[in-house]
Order: sequence, then structure tokens, then C-alpha cells
Amino acid sequence: MLRVRFVFAGIAAMLLLGIFLLPRVQATGGTGRPANDSAQRTPVLVELFTSEGCSDCPPADALLERLDRSQPVSGAELIVLSEHVDYWNDIGWKDPFSSHEYSERQGSYAGQFGLGSVYTPQMVVDGRIQLIGSDERGAIQAIENATKAEKIPVNLSSIHFDGQKILLHIETGTLPSSISERFANVLLAIADESDQSNVSRGENAGRTLKHVAVLRDLVRVGALDRSGKFSQDVAINSNHGNKGNLRIVAIVQEPTAGRVLGVGSARLSN
Repeated sequence: MLRVRFVFAGIAAMLLLGIFLLPRVQATGGTGRPANDSAQRTPVLVELFTSEGCSDCPPADALLERLDRSQPVSGAELIVLSEHVDYWNDIGWKDPFSSHEYSERQGSYAGQFGLGSVYTPQMVVDGRIQLIGSDERGAIQAIENATKAEKIPVNLSSIHFDGQKILLHIETGTLPSSISERFANVLLAIADESDQSNVSRGENAGRTLKHVAVLRDLVRVGALDRSGKFSQDVAINSNHGNKGNLRIVAIVQEPTAGRVLGVGSARLSN
């Protein structure tokens, strides 16, 4: 069902049209709706902590892809991220998409949820609910519950490449009075649309593994406080060499790895 690794929990609206060679962007609307969807839907962030070194993870990877493709919860716009941890890299296969940063993010969630260890596959819905990453029924229920939460609008616009950098503008609504925190972090995630590995060693040796929305960069770009809306131009390095199909996700989240208060996304392609 899952693989546990005992680690201290504290480890710590504007669309660009594609003309000739200009990148193409598909962004969400101001209330979290896809730009081509007239029905209001609540954006929900679904994070999967996974590893190519873990034989229990491929079913969870497949579930994340199904959730992303089918959008099965009425009233929810699922924004997914596949976050590959690095603590299984010592058992025969080094996951090429893994990062210690994502292991630390998972450790912060473990502290929030009162868990004594981290494990894979783990799904975290809106920073509020955690469950085994291959539990489809549990995931649907968690997503349905997440649609009932108040969300801050998050908009992305003016997204384009400038050399090795991605430039964009992020704008959010204000912190609601019901939130006790004085501020929330504004994070920017850059993810590959999809990735694939032919695994030659370790528990998944001989398998071709496919992933969706593979996180490659996660950067704090500012804070939303009580003074008003967050509105900022952002430049982020894109150093992993992929200038193909990317997903850009802006996250407003309580510190540290707390509840997700708002999320918006766009796709960028050449």
C-alpha cells in the first residue's frame, strides 16, 4: 500500500496567442476557472509525493494522471503536481526528477499532519488533507471537501520566455478576514507537462514509468499580507532545459506548508 521512510517530520485576464514561434499560453480565469469554461469551478491543488525508486508509486502516478485528465469532481478544477522525493535514491535507482527540496516540503507537511515519518506515495489535497496516493475513493472525497473552502482568486498573465527565464505577472485577491494568519506565501511552481523514464535498476527495473505535471522548480516569490492584493511581475530561471510544454502554477499558502488558500495555473508551450 505504501512505503514508509523514517525521517524527522521537521525536514524541513490575459492569454498570449501563439503566432509563428511565440510561446502559446493557456491560463485560468480570474476565479480559478479555465478560460474556456463558463461554469464556475473551485481550483484545488493536488500534490503527489512519489519516487521512481518505489514499486508502490506507479499506481499513484497513474491515478494522478487520471484525475488531471478526467477532472472527475463536479465543481472542482484540479491543478496537479507530481513531486519526486530523493530519499529512495539509495536503493538502486536515482530518480532523475527527484529533489531534496520536495522531500523537505513533504517533511513540513508531515509535521503539520502530526505524522512521525514521511512515506510514498502520499497525496496532499490543498495542504489540508493527506492520504495514500493510490487511494482513488479517498482522493475524490478529499477533493469534494476541498471545494467547500473559501479560495482567493489567483491570476497569471503575460507569460513568456526571455532567454533562460520565464516572465509573468501574478495577481491575487485579498486575504479573507476568516484567515487568522497575518500573511500567506506566494509560491511559483514550474512543471513539465509530462515525463517518461525507462527504469533499468531498482524496484521498478524494466518498467517504463510515465508522469504528469512533474515539478522542476518551486520558488517563493513574495507574500500576500493584510495591506491588499498581491500584484507583481516575476522572473524565474528555467534551468532544466525544457522549453517545450510547461505548466506554471501560482500557489497562495499559509506558512509553512499550511493550507492552500488559492491556486491558479497556465500552460506554456513553444
